[in-house]
This record gives sequence, C-alpha cells and structure tokens, in this order.
Amino acid sequence: MKTIGLLGGMSWESTLTYYQIINMVTAQTLGGLHSARCLLYSVDFDEIERCQQAGDWDRSARILADAAQALERGGADFLVICTNTMHKVAPQIAAAVGIPLMHIADVTARQLHMAGVQRVGLLGTRYTMEEDFYTGRLEANGLQVLVAEADDRAEINRVIFEELCRGVIKDSSRETFLRAIRDLAARGAQGVILGCTEIGMLVQQENIAVPLFDTTLIHARTAALVAINETPVDTEPVKVKK
Repeated sequence: MKTIGLLGGMSWESTLTYYQIINMVTAQTLGGLHSARCLLYSVDFDEIERCQQAGDWDRSARILADAAQALERGGADFLVICTNTMHKVAPQIAAAVGIPLMHIADVTARQLHMAGVQRVGLLGTRYTMEEDFYTGRLEANGLQVLVAEADDRAEINRVIFEELCRGVIKDSSRETFLRAIRDLAARGAQGVILGCTEIGMLVQQENIAVPLFDTTLIHARTAALVAINETPVDTEPVKVKK
C-alpha cells in the first residue's frame, strides 16, 4: 500500500472528511481491520486565507511547498491537496517535490466523462469560479464549464468562508446553493461540480435532482484506490478525442 501525503487544514472541517473517506474506502476494499497509510500536514488556514485576501499567492505557494516537502521527507508516495482553491498554486507545489501530485480537477473530470457529462456547472470560492487555474484545467480535460451568476458567486463565496469553513450549516444558505444549481441546470449544465471541499457539508445529492459531483468524495476515493492498487498517479489532463 502506498502512503498518501495529505496537504490539509484548508479548512480542517473538510480535511476531516478526506481522512474519513480514505479510510472507509480502504476498509471496504481490503476488508478486515485495514486502514490507509497517510501522512497529514495541516497548515494554519488563517495564514493561507490572509494570503488569498492579499493576493499574495507566491507566499501561500511557499508555505504549501514547504509542507509538501515535509510530507515527502516523511515517506509520502504521492500528494493530495485537500482543497480546490489552493490548486491555484499546484504547479509550484508539484515543482518543489519529486513525488506525483494528484490534481483534483483531473480526477473530477474523469468522473464526469464516465458519467457522460460534457457541459458542467461549477460552484466554489470566487477564485475557483472566476480564475483560469481551475476552469482552464477542466476545459483542458475536454469539458464545457459554466459558473454561477455574479450575485450568486459573491454569496456562495461568503457562505464558504464565513459559515462552512467554521462548521456553520444554515438552511437559508443551502437554499442559496440549490437555487444556483437549478440556475446552472437551466442554462444547460448536465451536472454540477461542488468545487469547494466544504460544500458537501451543506448540499448532498438527495437535496436536488441535478447530478452533483462532490470533489471531496471523488478526490479522496481516488487517492485511496490509487494507494491500494499501487497504480501510477496520472498527473496529466484527460486526453479527449475531438
């Protein structure tokens, strides 16, 4: 079994879910008392969030690269960044280590292709929805991407940082997300990516008919199966035939 290096703490609420899913998949797959071999480096999210607000992505990249190097020294065989937004600095993190990094957008794209989805809606932080590092990666995987409207993007971002990252769950906020999902479906989305690792705390498939793709579940499950099966970590976008 490979050792998974978890770069977490952004937020610790969703990192907890990663750890649970990875170990549940390992136990279900191998049986008995099996659990996953993991190393977790949990950063101080306040420091990372201040970098985000200031637009100091270089500093956040250095912080996470240092953490990734610590995981590599500890014996991790591959890396998982337990957050969508900080994949903005995934190239810098990957360049700082000699082990593979499993990109959350790539493994999500594979799930979408298996489900036959080509046009997908995306919810996440404003960085994830508005900047190219994430939507561009999905498009490189052959997907058409729609994001929430401007007003919804602002409210979704607020709920993520002011509520979900603090473990606060509100029915009113759930309805905001569900309304945004219905709007994306009305605009042609065949499914919707829950592209922030905290959104699954608020919205689940049972809440709505539109197919949902929770990146936390997909990323963590894939990491567990790669570790168990000892298959290579694919670090390139899906090659889609046009």
